[in-house]
Amino acid sequence: MTTSTRDRIVAESLRLFADRGYAATSVAEIEAAAGLSPGAGGLYRHFRSKEEVLASAIREHIERTRKQISDVLDESTAYEERPLEIRLRMTCHAGLAKMREEQDLIRVLFRDLDQFPHLVAEMREGIVNPLYDGISTWLSSQPEFQDSDEDWPAIASILGGAVVNYWLANESMYEPPQRIVEKRFVEGWARLGLGLMHLERSPTT
Repeated sequence: MTTSTRDRIVAESLRLFADRGYAATSVAEIEAAAGLSPGAGGLYRHFRSKEEVLASAIREHIERTRKQISDVLDESTAYEERPLEIRLRMTCHAGLAKMREEQDLIRVLFRDLDQFPHLVAEMREGIVNPLYDGISTWLSSQPEFQDSDEDWPAIASILGGAVVNYWLANESMYEPPQRIVEKRFVEGWARLGLGLMHLERSPTT
């Protein structure tokens, strides 16, 4: 499938923003990376500004994330006959894969998006919160948990946060916490999830 010029601009701009920073990346550099004549104004035939390119990259990732969450939830019933621990491991692996997929966008978020609070809000509402909502929905829909009255959004924030923290530590400090390899992390994460089957909620005081 041929990639359109617009798509190349969006993809290459996000890569450059992640590598160099938003402010340090020029329009001419984006044009060159996208296969256009640098400085000839080709970017402006598709976007009004460099900020609009960034916003388009974020919105395309939001749409992709929404579809991925919907697909995962639709497909989850196909795996219900597998042991819960296996399903939990699959979910954890999927979360780590999603973090790797979004690594350029995450780098831009932490490096540059404080100057664009409206784009931070779009990422929060379009990517971050839907991912946590997806984990909550997935947990509550598992046969082993369907009769439970657990606070699934709170539990999802803990389990999802563990995946985010593990990936961020690996990314920013070049090794995972306590040098725990991914296989061990996934197994530990799944064991925590399994423990939910045996929890008894204490009365609220």
